[in-house]
Amino acid sequence: MTVKRYSTFTEELRRRFGCRVQRVSLDAGFSCPNRDGRIGVGGCSFCNERGAAAVGVPVELPLTDQLQQSKEYLRHKFKAEKFIGYFQAYTNTYATAGHLRGLYEAVLQDPEVVGLIIGTRPDCLPEPVLALLAELHQKTYLWLELGMQTMHDRTLAAINRGHTHRSFVDAVRRCQAQGLRVCAHLILGLPGETREEMLSSVQELNRLGVDGVKLHHLHVLKGSQLEEEYRRGTLRLLGRAEYVQLVCDALELLDPRIMLHRLMGDGRSELVAPDWSRRKLEVLNLIDAELAKRNSRQGSRLSH
Repeated sequence: MTVKRYSTFTEELRRRFGCRVQRVSLDAGFSCPNRDGRIGVGGCSFCNERGAAAVGVPVELPLTDQLQQSKEYLRHKFKAEKFIGYFQAYTNTYATAGHLRGLYEAVLQDPEVVGLIIGTRPDCLPEPVLALLAELHQKTYLWLELGMQTMHDRTLAAINRGHTHRSFVDAVRRCQAQGLRVCAHLILGLPGETREEMLSSVQELNRLGVDGVKLHHLHVLKGSQLEEEYRRGTLRLLGRAEYVQLVCDALELLDPRIMLHRLMGDGRSELVAPDWSRRKLEVLNLIDAELAKRNSRQGSRLSH
């Protein structure tokens, strides 16, 4: 296996558990305050009705049945031996702490599940929920995924995010006070942002001291607000070569202690554009090749 020039979550899992560990995407039936009217309606401009859910999740099944069915698929495809329950769709802390406890603990009862990943918004972490997460952190291997997307409030407003960067910073600090592992989501190529602005968001992750990051390229999904902009010709998307260069620039500026959970979004059946994102492995290989060509690696441009 080729040694990566950046710190990967896959390597972390193998080191920690000594075997192949796969994330199992789950849909627990959550909504989102940016859709139901509590904060806004329509959701973020890049999101459609599926709410960032993974394709192939048997959402019609109860949670534990989703888990079992997906485990068998991942065991066969990847030879996985252990699993992490990934609460992925919509906002997975958007309920009472009591309701959330029942969902999280139902997944953790499976002896092959070694941890949880919980995706949420920075404005959906009330104190009782944060206390529950801190409690679970003491019992299992837990990551909290928080959507930053960008540090620039102008862009957050333009994509109808429904919160400011200050809200994200506050959420990170509160999570860190509880000792929680935080993985931030960052989108490269958001409308109107310059290369320098995108890279400043990367440096902000260093400043905040997050533990992991998921990099995404801006892509257009069927049924999203971005699709309307794309069809009108008012939305510019990054080209493949441009994205590869930008990711490598970002990696060179990223603190080596921050684990990469993802380097790009997945091409899905709902994808409208860009078409190059359907060939994810090709893009990942190009990123590795570009880093090798530069003879650089994660954090190589940080000043010490």
